[in-house]
Amino acid sequence: MRIRIEAANAALGVVDGRIVSPDGRFDVSISIPDGEVRAGLINAHDHLHRNHYGRLGTPPYGNAYEWGRDIHERDAAAIARGRAWPRREALLHGAWKNLRAGVTTVVHHDRWEPEFASDFPIRVAPLATTHSLGFAADALPSTLTVPFAIHLAEGIDDDAAEEIRAIERRGLLTSHLIAVHVVGADAEGIERFRRSGAAVTWCPTSNLFLFARTAPMALLADGVDVLIGSDSLLTGQGSLLEEIRCARALGMLSDARIESAVGAVAARRLGIATPSLEIGARADLVVLMRPLLEASDADVALVMCDGTLRVLSGELTGSLGARASQGRFVDHGGVTRWLYAGRVGSAGRRNERQPRDERRFLPSGVGIRSEDIASVPIVQGAGFRQDESRSSRSPRGP
Repeated sequence: MRIRIEAANAALGVVDGRIVSPDGRFDVSISIPDGEVRAGLINAHDHLHRNHYGRLGTPPYGNAYEWGRDIHERDAAAIARGRAWPRREALLHGAWKNLRAGVTTVVHHDRWEPEFASDFPIRVAPLATTHSLGFAADALPSTLTVPFAIHLAEGIDDDAAEEIRAIERRGLLTSHLIAVHVVGADAEGIERFRRSGAAVTWCPTSNLFLFARTAPMALLADGVDVLIGSDSLLTGQGSLLEEIRCARALGMLSDARIESAVGAVAARRLGIATPSLEIGARADLVVLMRPLLEASDADVALVMCDGTLRVLSGELTGSLGARASQGRFVDHGGVTRWLYAGRVGSAGRRNERQPRDERRFLPSGVGIRSEDIASVPIVQGAGFRQDESRSSRSPRGP
């Protein structure tokens, strides 16, 4: 399908998953005169399969391992209910959390799922990860030659601070390292980290929930690459847009660095293509009704991933004509959006197959606003595996 999108700042066309000139004939034309079209956002840290549990724990904690032990004792029943979800349904719940916020590429800090490569509504960055020094030290590589992410110094006690020195002794504190959280870095650790060329993935609302503080300002100061991640809703407050607004309110990064943290800097550190609206670029884009640094999920009017329209504000669906019936309206947190969960090929073209029973796969917590608004048709896939990797049963989460 050939789509033309016109916003206040630009007009562009999308054909076969790529951005093209807005001139010529198109099957669908969507006009959003008060919106700003921009490249899709990059969420540098999430656990897609853990966004349906809700926040667990009774913070503050000394470190993430302490939190993990506590929730497995205190919230065992909630964890059991969460683990009972089919794996694919849980992953999709996390995917739609991201798409509704304008994210078109996300880092899933867990094992790679084969379906990510061919049958998933959002792009998952193929990043090498290990859980943490405290839980999966035996899974660490001996050297780093590609981008590599690990939870590091996630806490405020001496044990958290020591992790920076511990990973340096292993020879892994290098420019390939993407350290997630780094809340507990002490003065010496900050100096070592900044000298190494490693990057930080910052998840401020998760940090503030668990520890009532976040990464030190001295760590995040100019000279260190910072990416921003939402973390999962086990500890994070909401979507990536929530993290962006929190980061700005904390005043620790300039506006330009915040935008780069979900764009160009994130792409460079993850080793993926830089988001772009240039002709010929992959059609990953979002239209916002407010500036990025002020936006919430309610300000997301349109999201396209790999040339496939995934999210659209209800008042714009008339532009789709009969094609609007291919998606479904879903209310989440009082924000109703048209969502399209159909399968796509490598060029972003639709696969006509749809699930027979669409309501069965609606993520819990997503309400139906009225009888004539159905659930999004999320495609069923492989179920939850009881022999899943150790990182998915880690002290960092269920």
